[in-house]
Amino acid sequence: MISKSNESGTSSFLEEVIEDTPGGERIVHCLQCGSCGGSCPNGADMQYTPRTLFAMINANQREAVLSANTMWMCVSCYLCTTRCPQNIPITDIMYALKRKAIAEKLAKGTDAPALAKTFTDLLDKYGRSFELGLASRYYLLNRPVAMLKMGPMGLSMFTRGRMSLLPTKIKNLEQLRAIIHKARELGDAS
Repeated sequence: MISKSNESGTSSFLEEVIEDTPGGERIVHCLQCGSCGGSCPNGADMQYTPRTLFAMINANQREAVLSANTMWMCVSCYLCTTRCPQNIPITDIMYALKRKAIAEKLAKGTDAPALAKTFTDLLDKYGRSFELGLASRYYLLNRPVAMLKMGPMGLSMFTRGRMSLLPTKIKNLEQLRAIIHKARELGDAS
């Protein structure tokens, strides 16, 4: 059984995760049954299964949890969440841990934060992803040598009509920007 208290009376890592996750209080009901890890299509690639991560959160192993690859391997399929006998919002906890790892600069061994930043910049500008812009900007800024290896695949996608050379904006982009702006305001307020 996972508990929320620690000896010093200060806010524990568990309490932070609970506070940062809608429905996160359910984490204390984890039975350590393994349904989450057994359901995960990327479970074999995770450094720790979700149930192990929950035990580590309870043990206040903040740095080990936030520098693990577990949450970055999550593909957000929600299989773990739907199969959890205790209705723990496992996928939402993974998102909370990603945000915390980025904020605390502990997202090690993953390009996900840089890729997410590139994606959201394009979303702000065009209202949708622009594959060529996403790949080229990401690789140029973060992995320029690896970009050379992507050339043949990019050319193949272009010749098959699977990738556009120019971005297109969505209709009513200002409405989307207003929604994103409001979401960011709400996120900053919490």
